[in-house]
Amino acid sequence: MFRSAPYTGVLSKLFPNHDWCTRVHPGKPTSLSSHRYVTKVRVIFFGPLPQTFWACHLQGDAFWNNLQLAIDRHHNPVLRPNNSDMGFENATRYETLLRPNSSNVADRNSSGRNFDKLPQQMQHFVSHMEIRDYPILIQPDGVCGAGAKYERERPLLLMAIKSTELNLENRQAIRRTWGKAGAEDFPGLLRMESKLYGDILQWDFEDTFFNLTLKDVLFWSWFSGSCGRTRFVFKGDDDVFVNTPKLITYLQDQLKEPQARDTMKGFMVGNVIGAASPVRVNSSKYFIPVSFYKGLYPAYAGGGGVVYSSLLTKRLLNTSKRVLLFPIDDVYVGMCMVRLNLCPSHHPAFLTFDFPAKEEEQPCAYHRVLLVHKRSPSEMVTLWAGLKKTATRCRDVPLRNTPQH
Repeated sequence: MFRSAPYTGVLSKLFPNHDWCTRVHPGKPTSLSSHRYVTKVRVIFFGPLPQTFWACHLQGDAFWNNLQLAIDRHHNPVLRPNNSDMGFENATRYETLLRPNSSNVADRNSSGRNFDKLPQQMQHFVSHMEIRDYPILIQPDGVCGAGAKYERERPLLLMAIKSTELNLENRQAIRRTWGKAGAEDFPGLLRMESKLYGDILQWDFEDTFFNLTLKDVLFWSWFSGSCGRTRFVFKGDDDVFVNTPKLITYLQDQLKEPQARDTMKGFMVGNVIGAASPVRVNSSKYFIPVSFYKGLYPAYAGGGGVVYSSLLTKRLLNTSKRVLLFPIDDVYVGMCMVRLNLCPSHHPAFLTFDFPAKEEEQPCAYHRVLLVHKRSPSEMVTLWAGLKKTATRCRDVPLRNTPQH
């Protein structure tokens, strides 16, 4: 029996009044120490691209790699010149291709993989990894979030917050602070919450850590059909603090840049992690066994929050139909970016791992960041009040533009 899984606690839209990344070529990794920082606000990070990620030859019998190779071969126009299923549109074909009894996929317990010995959450993920079509249980009022029917101008930013059903306090804190827009029967309470605020989006699948990737894929589909006029998406967790005024200014500046129209086709900014290895410690919630996946992870924006353009959202949705779901959501987005020949932009104002020592104590410290992770609901309320209180004094303070150490 699946428990319902709310995707967002807050779907708020913010309006304007309230040569960014070199293309990545597979097989040509950059140096591990290759970093480049651009002056002013925008900062760029070039992370190394693993040679093995989309390699033509497999490393042993890693389960995910084998399945992805089956998908690649199926859509390869050289290997299958008469294949009529080359488009991105047919999502049901994807599920058929990855079913356990498909001729493209070996039995899950063969080749010494021993999935019965894996942690329960990994077993559950593998047993449902080909399914990505779930019904919507609750969605926001209007076409695209709370207050959509009253809109008269194009929204600048949609705040899409990943949350779990029990985290009402976190969602309330966000609604009261940086996300504000203009006990037993939890499904009933969630519907009451949706009726009151009109900003809940929920699908009918089990809410587990490894299913966070599903929330991305399903959100991309929902957004593409409901929020086409919105320029940007902030996707974040419900325990981050966002400097919304500075974020709006930053995004407005990006739209004024030369070649902004072309830049927006691949715009993604956050805290970029490069050349990360899968966690092999089986006590970690991030544990990925070598029998499931081999190789390094591609560069990805992780840790609490990332901003990307609406144009990129639609491209991510299309390319995701050819990329097998992966248990770690941020890594999966990085995998889709690689397939688009793109890399995210790194900005040090996204503090995934909190402030460096003593920096938080400096005057106007929170005016220099776009995001800080993690913060409790009570801390969000206190920080937001402090941000407003010091708004005049810290108005001209620039964003952090120095590398994190």
